[in-house]
Amino acid sequence: MEEKELVFENSQLKKVKSELEGEIEVLNKKIIGLLQEVEKYKNTLAKIPPELIDKEFKPDLQPRSLRFKMATVLYIDIHGFKEIAAGDDSRKMIDQLDQIYYEFDRIAEKHKIEKIRTLGDAYMCAGGVPVKNITNPIDVVLAALEMKDYISRMKEEHSNGNGIFWQFKFGLHTGAVTANVRGKKKISYDLTGEPVTIATRMAAAGEAEEVIVSDMTHVLVQGYFTCLEAGSIPARYQGHIDMYRIKRIKPAYSEDRKSGLFPNKIFQTRYLLRQFTDLQEIILDKLTKELPSYLYYHDVRHTIDVVNQAELIGIGEGVDDESILILKTAALYHDVGHTIGYDNHEFFGTQIAREMLPGYNYTLEQIEMVCEVIMATKMPPNPQTLLQKIMCDSDLDYLGRRDFIGVSDTLYKELKEQNKIGTLNDWNKLQVKFLEHHHFYTETSKRLREVNKQSQIDRIQELIVDE
Repeated sequence: MEEKELVFENSQLKKVKSELEGEIEVLNKKIIGLLQEVEKYKNTLAKIPPELIDKEFKPDLQPRSLRFKMATVLYIDIHGFKEIAAGDDSRKMIDQLDQIYYEFDRIAEKHKIEKIRTLGDAYMCAGGVPVKNITNPIDVVLAALEMKDYISRMKEEHSNGNGIFWQFKFGLHTGAVTANVRGKKKISYDLTGEPVTIATRMAAAGEAEEVIVSDMTHVLVQGYFTCLEAGSIPARYQGHIDMYRIKRIKPAYSEDRKSGLFPNKIFQTRYLLRQFTDLQEIILDKLTKELPSYLYYHDVRHTIDVVNQAELIGIGEGVDDESILILKTAALYHDVGHTIGYDNHEFFGTQIAREMLPGYNYTLEQIEMVCEVIMATKMPPNPQTLLQKIMCDSDLDYLGRRDFIGVSDTLYKELKEQNKIGTLNDWNKLQVKFLEHHHFYTETSKRLREVNKQSQIDRIQELIVDE
């Protein structure tokens, strides 16, 4: 083959190769795009609590129903279409409404509230859907107040010469809802139930730019917000439903005492203490599912016991609300590291706490304190701060209780199964030595538990066999 023919053939091969590489690159991009879509879809599905999905749920994503025992619906009734449509600047006003809807979406997302729908002259969102949480009434009220403030500022800036602007009425109600889940690429929810109906009626009964809540929602949020009675409305089978007007965050809980829009540290601490119920449910479920079977002592019951004792001793020592929050959270996470490994489980627990707690609005300072309190339980204990001392006393509270022998036996069984201890006689000798050197750190535990320790020593010594 002549040289010119070889050069031509090589040139053609390079061209074909280049084209194939280009096609492969395009296909790779499409595959990556599809994988990203799949991942987004999985993340969206993950928001739906599995236990709430109907048994009839199928992969073809046919509509399915979910039941939420406690959700708070915010219904915003929008007035002004007729007047604005007749004006010269109707297009501009419609654009402003789109901008308002966009801001409502942002505020809802900020407070972890699910947008349900925007339909003409109404906007609806809900807290506690699709992820249940105990704080949803507070979250939705905070969002409503922020939306109301945004409307007030927009009205001042954009009212036309005639003073015409959209009117917004806010209605809220808390209760059980049913959600029909729809969508393939993007999941959405259609809500039905009493909260939708009553929230709509709350909005209709109020005045423009008022946040009106039902008596049910009022009971759940009155500790955080200034509320005024606003009459009542008739309701089928219920007689009348009392209404309340939410004015602002209570001055004592507000960062800006004038506007009452921004929660201060006291508010946030009370909020986190309330939210702790949700966090505890998640961690206890994790422990139930993931703890090794040989953990007879470091089980779910032990974690619940330490959480309760940490709060009890903390109150006895007179610590403040934030300290109670730190103690309960540290107690909740102090043994969760056992899901990773037995030795050094305290450190593993701090890693899990650092990963999870930012998503529950704990500050970095609070998370650091939680981790320090957890690490104080590592043997041999050497607590430095009052909170660390409370935690150590909570963790070993059983040493001064009447059920000491029974609890101690579960710890022996746990260690024995891992070949970390010898005979039961060896264990009893070790227990006596440990009790003789152990002391409680807080005055509360000394008063409640120290007096029983000597009797525990006497009981164990009777079980020891001389060898």
